[in-house]
Amino acid sequence: MKKFLIVQISILSFFAFGFVSFSNLAAISKALSEGNVDALEQYLDKQVEISILDKEDIYGKDEAVKVLKDFFSKNKPSAFSQVHQGASKGQDSQYCIGNLVANSGTFRVYIYLKVVNGKHLIQELRFDKE
Repeated sequence: MKKFLIVQISILSFFAFGFVSFSNLAAISKALSEGNVDALEQYLDKQVEISILDKEDIYGKDEAVKVLKDFFSKNKPSAFSQVHQGASKGQDSQYCIGNLVANSGTFRVYIYLKVVNGKHLIQELRFDKE
C-alpha cells in the first residue's frame, strides 16, 4: 500500500510540475502576442541569450528587457501561435517554436527554458524573419 501511494504521489507531482511549466509557456505566448515585456520579464533568467535577426548576444536581465522593448517598439505584434513545444526527458528544460505576426512581418520565434531554483526560466529567445 505504501509503495502504491508513493508511486501515485510521484505521478501526480510529475503531472503537476509539467502543467505548471507548460502554463508558463501559455503566459509567455500571451506576453509575446501582446509585446508585453513587463509580463515576459518574470520568466527571464539572470542571463538571457537573445538573437534578433543577425544580432545575437547574451544579456543580463535588465539589458534583455531593454532589447526586447526596443524590438517590440519596432515590430508591433498582433499574434503569436505555438507551432511546436516539447520538454527534455527529465523535464528540466523545455522549448517552444512559434510564429509571431507583427506589423513588420512574421517572425519564427524559438524559446528555450530551463529549470532554475524550481522554476522554468527563459534562457534563450530567438527571432528570425520568415
